[in-house]
Amino acid sequence: MTQKLKLLYVAGPGNVINTFECWRRGEDDPSQVSMTFSGQFYDLCTELDAEGYILASHPEKKFLQNGRFTLEHRPVRLQKRSGVLYYLGQILYQLSIVISALWYRADVVIQSDTDCFFVLALLPKLGIHVVPTLHCVLWAKYLPRSKVKKLLNRLNGWFFGSQCLAILSTSDDVNKQIGEITATRPLNIINFLSTYRRSEFKQIQPPNLQSSTFEVLFAGRIEPEKGVFDLLEIARRFRAAGREDIIFHVCGTGSKLDLLRQKVAQDGLEATFVIHGYCDKPTMRQMLSRSHVVVVPTKSSFVEGLNQVVIEGVLANRPVVTSSICPALTYVREAVVEVPPDDVQAYGDAVLKLCDVPTFYEAKYRSCEKFQEQFYSSEKSWGTGLKAVLAPFYQAAPIEVATPDPGLS
Repeated sequence: MTQKLKLLYVAGPGNVINTFECWRRGEDDPSQVSMTFSGQFYDLCTELDAEGYILASHPEKKFLQNGRFTLEHRPVRLQKRSGVLYYLGQILYQLSIVISALWYRADVVIQSDTDCFFVLALLPKLGIHVVPTLHCVLWAKYLPRSKVKKLLNRLNGWFFGSQCLAILSTSDDVNKQIGEITATRPLNIINFLSTYRRSEFKQIQPPNLQSSTFEVLFAGRIEPEKGVFDLLEIARRFRAAGREDIIFHVCGTGSKLDLLRQKVAQDGLEATFVIHGYCDKPTMRQMLSRSHVVVVPTKSSFVEGLNQVVIEGVLANRPVVTSSICPALTYVREAVVEVPPDDVQAYGDAVLKLCDVPTFYEAKYRSCEKFQEQFYSSEKSWGTGLKAVLAPFYQAAPIEVATPDPGLS
């Protein structure tokens, strides 16, 4: 190409401007454990000598121009509304992306998860290629789909099957759903994984198996869909059975944090159900070091992404209890105690078995190590996958991408 490649990356709700300022200083974003996708985008634009416009739906409207990069926080209108108004906001947002791509004269638009990918079908007709990057399943796989969702799936299926340059996908669950709505038409799908630095987990201590208490860690948003209230139900069950040696630690914030604290106080469970609120990275390392197991009880009503807590538990050498709601299960299955979705009894039973059967705990603990390397490998990163897709645009031979192997053992 005689001109520089121009890439427009439509990211999620993260603070990409703050990540950029960290990146400029040669630092990782301190709010994230994994390597951010926006940071990988900055790296790739620099490597390819490309110009990059990154547009995020962060609620604080902001704009920054710096060298080859244009950065914008553009909130989604009607994001908190429901029904028709919500989808209207999504369509209007995608139309604004089309306008920005034309203004920027982008060669390629990389679009993160949206309910309305089909709006971007305008771009190929205008000579701009589109690469969807899918970080979440397209619908909650255990729940029936509404008529509106079925219609959106048909429109998006047409878009995925005929209008995309390629698709970046984070899991086999996403791949299957794409196949379902595109009638299994041949597609160029490249899988990627969340990528981590080894240094993030070096300071985490092995689990203390001589401790008089068994420590269970939940890390995530304090919302009903994330299953945290199910853990409270399990804590009630354990107290009734006299199992005060099992301690739950809850790290995170959310709209139901105050309600959770209120219920814990009402039940008198403060000693065995400890709410820590927001924890920064050093604090989370301490929490992982004191824990024996990580529980990820996401409900079937939630449209789940890869769920990095599952991965981070395994990278910290902690067995994880979760269900097939979390696509990450595919990549770390032997280190996980899998339970049926939404089965509160089964989650509690899994914790008890890990606590009371040392050989079972040891087997899961020992399995963690063999699944870790794939998450440290740059060959399976989002940035490497995107680079492979863009190869024809920077006059380089396409590179081989190491596709994540769900059957890794």
